[in-house]
Amino acid sequence: MQRIRSWQTGWQLLKSSCEGAAKHVNTSPATSRCYSNLPPQGPGSFGLLFDIDGVLVRGRTLIPEAKQCFRNLVDSNGKYKVPVVFVTNAGNCMRQTKAEFLSNLLEVEVSPDQVMLSHSPLRMFNQFHKMRVLVSGQGPVEEVAHNLGFQDVVTIDMLRDAYPLLDVVDHSRRPKDGIPPTKGLPPIDAVILFGEPIRWETNLALIVDVLLTNGNPDNVWSSTRFPHIPVLACNMDLLWMAEAKNPRFGHGMFLVCLESLYKKVTGYDLKYEALIGKPSVVTYNYAELLISQQAERLGWTTPVKRLYAIGDNPMSDIYGANLYNHYLKASQRTKAQMQAKSGGGGVDPAAGTVDDTPKMTSAELGGGSVVFGAEEDLPEGCSSILVCTGVYSRDQQELPTEPTVTEHRIFHGHRDFRFDPSLTQPSFVVQDVKEAVELVFQQEGWPLE
Repeated sequence: MQRIRSWQTGWQLLKSSCEGAAKHVNTSPATSRCYSNLPPQGPGSFGLLFDIDGVLVRGRTLIPEAKQCFRNLVDSNGKYKVPVVFVTNAGNCMRQTKAEFLSNLLEVEVSPDQVMLSHSPLRMFNQFHKMRVLVSGQGPVEEVAHNLGFQDVVTIDMLRDAYPLLDVVDHSRRPKDGIPPTKGLPPIDAVILFGEPIRWETNLALIVDVLLTNGNPDNVWSSTRFPHIPVLACNMDLLWMAEAKNPRFGHGMFLVCLESLYKKVTGYDLKYEALIGKPSVVTYNYAELLISQQAERLGWTTPVKRLYAIGDNPMSDIYGANLYNHYLKASQRTKAQMQAKSGGGGVDPAAGTVDDTPKMTSAELGGGSVVFGAEEDLPEGCSSILVCTGVYSRDQQELPTEPTVTEHRIFHGHRDFRFDPSLTQPSFVVQDVKEAVELVFQQEGWPLE
């Protein structure tokens, strides 16, 4: 995947788009009218990244503390005091729809440019936008794809209609009156997996068909067609929390099925061109760009120094925030080392130390070295805050503290991510999102109102 080098280009794309370690604590619209013009009150500026499911809502039911916590985030006129972005791995709707849903529940104005869905960074993957892409998921997937910049979109239903003999698991959907003709489609160039579909067997079968025929299901399967056409996947969550007492299967479970089927049939591992959504670095990097854009609207003249990511899932929210924090620290070390070599300015004492942190994989970065924004304006760090109202519960599980032998611990992360228990260890543990916001304000020296 090509690196996006130009900050100016990325910033303009974002602005013009139509969609627009620390100590553990155990405690019990796209316009400027949304933002207060108060300057940062503490020693520095910060931004907040909120997960949604399990933090603010369970299914479509509001967690009571969520509405209370936003009283600390807006002034008397309902304008935000600090930059806020809602970062969710959901991807079955438009940002406008999610913003309206949150506005109604939280009783504060949430604009689309404050909402980041799992697929939002695909807007910047313009090398795929002119390709013919097959999209999988549910909801308005064709509209979502076009809104992200994809120009030639094929849905699973369109593929079924063109090749009516491919979807035969459900007997009621099989052709009844003889063998219907194949309409055919131009070859598909890439596959975009937005989220878990409704009919898994249909999507799994047709996606494998496309991969094994080089994008043309008129052809015969061939495991020699490897590597296959590009696959980009959004949302790797194995589990998520709705109203039920136990977690539900997420898109990560669908990916496990697809990977297993592909390998069983071909003997090869399925390859991803990009893995997007939490916990990939590209997702947090893109969210930070949205935070910076909001800080600009607030009238802040200095870059945002710290991010606080609030979530309920140790494997996606906490792992992702900690992984991004490692990325930020590595960027700082690289910058200090470059300054030392060039003889410019003071040298960071840590510049000469040995970095024994494992290098991030391409998957963890989102598929490649993609940076949105100017690297010199990156935050100093990202702290992770785990709440106990969703996937994680103190009563049901313990957080890993030391790396252990892999086979003795269940790993809910994606196949292509490293097993590193330390990355699931949050900076802070609190009971709910209200306590999380209060903790951040105390850390930053901001008054609670």
